[in-house]
Amino acid sequence: MSCPFLREQPVAEGARIIRRAFQINRVLRDRQDPLAQRESVIVERYRFSREGVIYIINLLEPHIKCSTRRSRALTTAQTVCIALRFFASGTFLYTIGDAENLVKSAVCRAIRKVYLALKQFLGVFVVFPSHLRPQVVKQNFFAIAGFPNVIGAIDCTHIPIKAPPGPNEGDFVNRKGVHSVNVQMVCDSMFHITNVEAKWPGSVHDSRIFRESHLCTLFERGDFDGILLGDRGYACRQYFMTPFPDPNPGPQTRYNAALARTRARIEMTFGQLKERFQCLKSLRAAPDRACDIIVACAILHNIATIRKERIPVVGVQPDDDLQPVHLDQPSGRAARDRIRSIKQRTQDTLYNSSFARI
Repeated sequence: MSCPFLREQPVAEGARIIRRAFQINRVLRDRQDPLAQRESVIVERYRFSREGVIYIINLLEPHIKCSTRRSRALTTAQTVCIALRFFASGTFLYTIGDAENLVKSAVCRAIRKVYLALKQFLGVFVVFPSHLRPQVVKQNFFAIAGFPNVIGAIDCTHIPIKAPPGPNEGDFVNRKGVHSVNVQMVCDSMFHITNVEAKWPGSVHDSRIFRESHLCTLFERGDFDGILLGDRGYACRQYFMTPFPDPNPGPQTRYNAALARTRARIEMTFGQLKERFQCLKSLRAAPDRACDIIVACAILHNIATIRKERIPVVGVQPDDDLQPVHLDQPSGRAARDRIRSIKQRTQDTLYNSSFARI
């Protein structure tokens, strides 16, 4: 029989005492302001200056801002800085979580939220042939080695990923035996990425990626007045210049040298992109998510280049050394000979004008 002076049953009170004894208190750690650091620390950690990080925060805030602060949700600044830290370092998610006092799942959600928001700005920051006028792009390329009418340098680069499960795993193994995504990019002379195609497995050849890209369709349709520069792995077309396989001494050798110096811009762009965002050296992500991260890094690279952020130190990039898989088309050979003759006439004109001044 229960005591009439007690409001509740003794058994219920005892159960509450036991529950309190085994209850795990919820620990809400204090998260510091990610930008409350020295400028050098911010640049090293996020690859952007303080003003650059604030610009990205303001750009993405309408897309990633939490509607409430329930359960002490991450602020926009914290979400952006977590993603930038992952892009810059490429380290494990739990390592970033330990540094930011967060669990791994929260870090993963923050990164995914940021790169999906960045993808919405692809048409704003990645524009072909450039943000500049086409004539300015051609003049800047011509100033490098005297190669006329160039509006872009194109190439592909392999981004290593972890082996995906399923029957299509073999499609991602490239010629070096590494699982990767083959990414096609085009740049201008100012290292701005003007086109990116990130959806093909590593076993696909560069020439096929270009043939089936939207950019090739636009060139075949005649929408652009200019030419692209590629390596010998591509087929030479009227709008696509590649080097001579076995150049003869004289004009052909000078043509190859001018093309190599001008096309080096895309190799330098790849170097800056991978040094700025170390995650691109090895992505531990599924292929679809890896492609989204690659596009997000390309957009961030353009933002950093436009804002003149600090350029990372780039080491020597290995040559791709691809063998051509297509024979020269007649229209491509004729266009290449025409470019060589134009370059020769330009050099003769400059020589004659300088001789006349003397």
